[in-house]
This record gives sequence, C-alpha cells and structure tokens, in this order.
Amino acid sequence: MAALRCSSSLLRVILKVKRSSHNASCWFIASRNLYSTHYDPNEETFEKILIANRGEIACRVIKTCKRMGIKTVAIHSDADSGAVHVKMADEAVCVGPAPTSKSYLNMDAIMEAIKETGAQAVHPGYGFLSENKEFARRLATEGVTFIGPDTHAIQAMGDKIESKLLAKKAKVNTIPGFDGVVKDTDEAVRIAREIGYPIMIKASAGGGGKGMRIAWDDEETREGFKFSSQEAASSFGDDRLLIEKFIDNPRHIEIQILADKQGNALWLNERECSIQRRNQKVVEEAPSTFLDTETRRAMGEQAVALAQAVQYCSAGTVEFLVDSRRNFYFLEMNTRLQVEHPVTECITGLDLVQEMIRVAKGYSLRHKQADIPIKGWAIECRVYAEDPYKSFGLPSIGRLSQYEEPLHIPGVRVDSGIEEGSEISIYYDPMISKLVTYGCDRAEALKRMEEALDNYVIRGVTHNIPLVREVIIHPRFVKGDISTKFLPEVYPDGFKGHKLTDFERLELLATTSALYVSAQLRSQRFLDPARVPFAKADQKNWELSVQLDEGIHSAVVTRSGSTYSVELDGKMLNVTSEWNLASALLSVTVNDTQRTIQCLSRDAAGNMTIQFLGTAYKLAVMTKLAADLSKFMPVKAEEDTSSILRSPMPGTVVAVSVKPGEEVAEGQEICVIEAMKMQNSLTAAKTAKVKAVHCKPGVTVGEGDLLVELE
Repeated sequence: MAALRCSSSLLRVILKVKRSSHNASCWFIASRNLYSTHYDPNEETFEKILIANRGEIACRVIKTCKRMGIKTVAIHSDADSGAVHVKMADEAVCVGPAPTSKSYLNMDAIMEAIKETGAQAVHPGYGFLSENKEFARRLATEGVTFIGPDTHAIQAMGDKIESKLLAKKAKVNTIPGFDGVVKDTDEAVRIAREIGYPIMIKASAGGGGKGMRIAWDDEETREGFKFSSQEAASSFGDDRLLIEKFIDNPRHIEIQILADKQGNALWLNERECSIQRRNQKVVEEAPSTFLDTETRRAMGEQAVALAQAVQYCSAGTVEFLVDSRRNFYFLEMNTRLQVEHPVTECITGLDLVQEMIRVAKGYSLRHKQADIPIKGWAIECRVYAEDPYKSFGLPSIGRLSQYEEPLHIPGVRVDSGIEEGSEISIYYDPMISKLVTYGCDRAEALKRMEEALDNYVIRGVTHNIPLVREVIIHPRFVKGDISTKFLPEVYPDGFKGHKLTDFERLELLATTSALYVSAQLRSQRFLDPARVPFAKADQKNWELSVQLDEGIHSAVVTRSGSTYSVELDGKMLNVTSEWNLASALLSVTVNDTQRTIQCLSRDAAGNMTIQFLGTAYKLAVMTKLAADLSKFMPVKAEEDTSSILRSPMPGTVVAVSVKPGEEVAEGQEICVIEAMKMQNSLTAAKTAKVKAVHCKPGVTVGEGDLLVELE
C-alpha cells in the first residue's frame, strides 16, 4: 500500500505495510558458523514492538524482531513516509512533519501511536528519545515496556556530572575536572585555569560529539563555551556544560556491558573507537590492538561495577579514555545500544538487540563471563553522505541515484536504512550505512574492508569512502598506532585524497586510456563512424593525450581482444577487462594487479571521473589532434574566493555577525551555519569592508550559496 503523507496538523495515519525482504542478507555476515545466537520459537516474548527511531537502527531492530517472531511498528515523519524502515515494518504511523522536534522527538504523538497500534514494548534505538528519562517514565505509566534501563539508571548515567560522581563512588577511574555545572564564560575560564590547559568543554546531556569543544587558552574557552551551549540546547534541549582535563593523545576505548533485572552483568570485551572527526567516531574495531588481557579485564570489571552501582539492566556502553601507558579514565556511560555494536556482535556471536528484548521481558542472561569469547576481528566504517575534503566531512544532501552494497564479498555486513532512490536530507544524520567486515584476524578483516569499499556503489551524494579507505590502509592504522588525534596528525592540512605512487599513477592513466578506446570502439558499432574520432573499425593503434591534474601524458594504445597494451611515459602496461560499460563496477587487471574501479562520469569530449583506490580522479582523454588544437581554447578565470563567502554545506543560518559597510578582520566570524545539529563558524578570508549580506538567521542555504560579499 502506498505510504500517505501526514499533514502539518500531525494527523496520524496508520499504515498496514507488507513485510519487506530488503537487505535481509546484511544481518549476519557470511561466516555464519561463527555465531552462537539462536532464536527459540517457544520462548514467550512480546507480540508487538514499536521502534521509536528511523533509518538503519530501526531496520536493524526490525530484523531481529522478525527472527524472534515479533510484529513491529515503525514511526516516521512525513519526509520519511517512503523510507525503508517503514516498508520493513508490519505497521507504520506518521508522527509529524520532518523536523525531529515535531516527529521523532514528539512524545505525545509517539504515545498515541503506541495506543493505536497496541504495541506492548518500545525499542528506542540510539539518539532521539533513547536516553530520555521522561519518555521511559511515560511508557512505564502506561504499562508499556521500555527496552532499555529504568529511569533511575538513565538519569544517573545520562547526566555526565552525576555519572562522574557515581563512577568515583564505584571506584571507577575518572578524569580530573569540575564536577558541577558551569554557569557562564567567566566561570568557565576560571575553572579552566584551575584545571590547567588543555580542557574539554562538554554538554552535560550530550553524546555523539555534539556540544563538545577543546580549548587551549582563555579565548578558545570563551568561544567554545558559547558554541557548545548553543549546540547542546539545539541537540538535547539542555544547555548545561561541564569542564574536565583534556587528556592529550588519548585512545577512545569502550566496554560493552549487558545486565539483567536479576543483578547479573557481563562485559562483552572492548571496541576501539579512536578514529574520530569533531569528536564523532568514523572507524571502529573489536577487539583493540592496544589492550592486554590484564587491562581489558580491569576495564571490564570497572564497567560492570558501575552498572551494578545503578542497578543497570539492558545493553549499555561504558566509554574510557586510555593513555599511552594503558591508564584508563571513565568518560561516560551510554544507556542504550551503540552505533558500533555490530563489531561486538561479530566477535562474540551475540545478538545484542535480542538480548535487550529478553532482558526487558524479564529473562536472566543466558551466558556467564567465562562464556564470552573473542573470535576473530571486526572493523566498522561509518559511511556518511559527507564531503571528506571539507573539515574531514561536511554534510552532503541529495537523492541516491544509484546504490549497490558490497554484500557479494565474504565476511561483509551492511547495516543501512536506505535504498536506491532514497533521499539524504538536511533534517537527519547523514549516515548512509555501517559497513562491517569480519575476518579470522585483523589483516583479513582489513583486506575485506578495502575490497568492500572499492565495491560500494553510491551515486547522487558526496560520500566519505575516500577518507575511510585511506585510514584503513595507512601504515599507522595498520600497525595500530592510533589516537583520537589521528586524522589531524596524519592530515594536518586537511584530507586531500589518495596520494598516488608513481606506478599507481601509471595504472590509472593506462586504465583510463584503455577505457576511452573501449568506449570509442563500442560507439562505432552503434553510431555513424563519421561521428566517432576513430574512423577505421580495424584500427590497431591509437595516439592519445591524457591529462591528470596538471600533468599531460602521451599514450599509444594497441588492442588485442579484451587486452589493451598501453605505452605510457616509456613504459608498457597491459590492461585487461571485460569492459562492461553498463556496470557500475569495472574489474580491471593492470599487468598482474587486479583493481575494481568505478567510472563515475564520462562525456563525448573525453572527460572522465574515475574512482580508483577509493578516490575520484578527474581525467581528460583526447586524440593527439584534439590535444594539439586544445591549446587555442580560452581558459575560464577562477573565482576570487577571498572576496566572497559561500556556504560550504547545506544547512540553516543560525547567526549573522556583520552588516554592509562594516569592517571585518581576517579570521573574524561572519556567520554560523547549523547542519545536522552541528554548528560551524564561518570566518572572513581577509581584512576588508562588507559589501553585501545575502543571508539572514533562520533561512536554509545550499552548498555553494553566496552568503556575504567583501569589497
């Protein structure tokens, strides 16, 4: 049945939808024999569960519910009426318009949906209302089971200030800092001086990196306090902040815990989450390359002690910062399912969603601590609709015109909530999927991840695959020499894409030359030969000019069947492929090296964009005659970006700090753009007078929109 859009009056429409098999194979990876999870059809459980979330985590919960024989209810905004999680669920209810405050955070509408559908329990996923004690309280009042901890634990652990005090009482290692709420910027500076720089400013009710800033001096403390409080209010409805010592060069390692209502608790080993940008995780793995058995046990026991101190039940995560000597300090506890939970499932064989449902139903844990294994290695890359060349990832929006997950590769799992045709909008997190690979050891997991990233087809939005692929092949990452400062240390001038070696450059040039000739020969079979640069169908040699970046290379291509011999810069390379130009993926062998490439675009003039080793390269291929004539073509002058300010991403203008006629200094804040609940300060590139302002607070802008002009 076609999904109906709900009006601005919040009319709730219950949709009966057919069960969907979308992405059913992405739950467990190919090595199914490594999993001990089983689903007992005779075990009494809930009849119907409402998932108070969207996207990939909603799909993830629905998959386990199906395996357990539980009917599901999806909620959605009107913008998500055709979303995958809506199609997968047995029923779906519209709870409001696109903004999260009016839909996925709309407790009244969600409570009404629960009543209308008769759902017995609610799984909150992560984010939104997953750690909202008022939502859990309202469910309990109505006799609906919250699949998570009780309100006491949510309150105790959800507040960073209270959780730190409780951690101290439970004898958990904590970071030095101020244990109260910081009132204003002056108090923030005073506390920072007392603790000693650098310091971390954090939202008390925060998570996911929002409302967090590092400050190295008084000025950065004042600025960080302002932006962190604004982000915290926007993301969590709570602008309270705390300050603690920033541990330089730390690792971010967390312990997954599982506890029942009978007082039993387990720690399910660790996850290494040190690869981050803007305090948000990008690459995670389990186990960590850094922990030894003794440290792992100590961290696990402290995590369990903290959980038992607040009578915690359900799945949860205790996050730690670990220094170079394996000293570890409590960071926070997340009283919900974590985004990166799949890597723990891979190495333990447990279905954490199933365990949460069983605990919520009142069952005791089925396992003892001695039963929890570390089998193999798992790595997760968060695939985002982001431009990694801008601050390691500024949001990108658009419709997925083509989308293929690399599920044909052994040991690959993809948790996603989108499909071809889905739209990535400004309203929600820009995550496309969680790409997980599993191997018998870390080397195998990394090799599979590299292959999976090369075989992942995403068109219509900019994505961060170039960045995460570079991370997982970087020598420091491969050795396990990482910290939360990995990205700024490895790419101090920002991410620029894969840096080609001399031979890789030759591979790319030769492949592009062969692809161009193959495309021309294909055109000869369907077009008038007079319209094709190569007039003779039996031509054996082609002289080409290939441009990559600023370099222009001469190539001579000779064809023999599906193999093209390319003489390039005095070297001969043999390029072999089936050259299925209708496929998004091209398997190419250059000499003895196999590569999977993607031709992202090409035109009749020979301009091509090739995704090679994860990075998209723009090349131009011409015949020798065309290259000789091209030097007479005029060159378009580049735009003077020092005198204008364009939006680097789609978002909403939060504040404009200048007016026409005002003088601004280089580096002075001009305006603030909010995208996906993260605020970004845009500054002047030079000292000048403001000529014109083309935006105002509250308006939505697109990437590249003109905001301010300077004289």
